[in-house]
Amino acid sequence: MSVGADHLIQQSVDLTAFNTLRIRAVARYFVAARSLLELQRARQWARQRQVECVLIGGGSNVVLAGDVAGLVILIMIRGRRWETIDDDRATLVLGAGENWHESVLYAAGSGYRGIENLALIPGSAGAAPVQNIGAYGVELRDTLAYVQAVEWRTGRLITFSGEECRFAYRDSLFKQEPGHYVIVNLALTLSRSRPLSLGYGELAEYFSSADSANTLAPLAVAEGVMAIRRRKLPDPAVLPNVGSFFKNPVVCESDWLSLKARYPGIVAFPVAEGFKLAAGWLIDQCGWKGFRDERVGVHSRQALVLVNHGGGSGRDVLALAQRIRENVAETFGVSLEMEPRVIAPRGADGPDFRSGL
Repeated sequence: MSVGADHLIQQSVDLTAFNTLRIRAVARYFVAARSLLELQRARQWARQRQVECVLIGGGSNVVLAGDVAGLVILIMIRGRRWETIDDDRATLVLGAGENWHESVLYAAGSGYRGIENLALIPGSAGAAPVQNIGAYGVELRDTLAYVQAVEWRTGRLITFSGEECRFAYRDSLFKQEPGHYVIVNLALTLSRSRPLSLGYGELAEYFSSADSANTLAPLAVAEGVMAIRRRKLPDPAVLPNVGSFFKNPVVCESDWLSLKARYPGIVAFPVAEGFKLAAGWLIDQCGWKGFRDERVGVHSRQALVLVNHGGGSGRDVLALAQRIRENVAETFGVSLEMEPRVIAPRGADGPDFRSGL
């Protein structure tokens, strides 16, 4: 290439600042891609040298289990624009490197509804479709219009409709096929008249004194969500974490009835597939809330959150997670699935999750 990525590539970069668990790991090669062109150049640089790529965004959903021998590409593609606006509806396009929470506040502050319940979820906008992020009765798929992503094998830019993203609970095409696509932007369809979603537990209680749900501004809802989350979730900047570490498991009705008979206080919510159990309740009942060893532990107010008290490694965090999973499985007969993506060195024990965003 006459104009390549060589001048952008750094070597032996400490990744501590690029993951919210603040785990120290070193990338042999590192590049911050601030545009689609820089991303394509980094891709070509790695392919020419047969160097494996690891892609990260805000680092709020990854566990670094060791140093990275390949090229770490930090997606920093910015941009926030209104693609279409009419009297009621508007389409907001976000670059993958945009801060998700700031984008929620921007949309809500502009008077548009749809993503206000997703305030204060850490990470970048590009990571939101991968996880199909959700909170307080709302998921990203409820408003997503389309995603544009680079097909990593060919370098083609492909547009996926919401349906083509194959969204499910904390799942998507991009998570099911890690390393195949790299999201560069996404578009959300928002509305000024869309009904607010305030029926979910703590949110309903928080706004119980409101005269009318529909008189609330979306920004007021976002602020309510922020207040609730701050009461029980640690700020990653103060106490390193990746938010909820486990998915809420879904069980069939017969299993739910059996669990309910044995544990009358069990917390669950009916869903199409059966009943979604509160993973935090299960973990709490096993006595893990507030647990701490020398370096890592479980948050004292939310058992779903694993934290790094200082100096903890990715292997420390994963070992604790495995102990919790085994305890819950033994006690309740329920399997917990981790939410964050594990980036493991080649040859490390366990599956290899190196690629993907």
